[in-house]
Amino acid sequence: MRAYEARSPTEIDKAFALVAVDHPQALVILGDVLMNVHLKLLADLTLRNRLPAIYLYREFVDMGGLISYGASLSGMWRRAAPYVDKILKGADPGELPIDQPTRFELVINLKTAKMLGIQVPASLLVAADEVIE
Repeated sequence: MRAYEARSPTEIDKAFALVAVDHPQALVILGDVLMNVHLKLLADLTLRNRLPAIYLYREFVDMGGLISYGASLSGMWRRAAPYVDKILKGADPGELPIDQPTRFELVINLKTAKMLGIQVPASLLVAADEVIE
C-alpha cells in the first residue's frame, strides 16, 4: 500500500503522475478541503487512469467517481447551522456537545463502473443507498 500526498492543485497532478507509474489496483481518496474543492478533477483523473476509487463523500460520485461511503456532506452542513446560531447568540463553543454523523450513505455510479469494466456485485447494489445509472 502506498500513500500519495497533495497539498495544492498542482500536487494533485503530480500525485496522479506517480499513480500512473505505479498503477495500483484501486485508490482511497480521503476528504479534506483541497480534495473537496477539486472533486471533479479527482474523478476525471481516476477515470483517465482507469482506476476504481472510493471517496468519502457522494459529491465525488455525482461528478463521475465510482463509489463513496461516508456521512452526507450536505447533512453535516445543515447540522452545523444550529451550532453557528447558538455561538452567535453567545454560547461558549467549548460547552456545546459534540455532534457526530449518525447516518452514512453508500453511493455507487454504475456508469463509471461500466467505463472501468467493473461488475458491481448485486449484494453491494442492494446495500447501496443510491445507485447512479
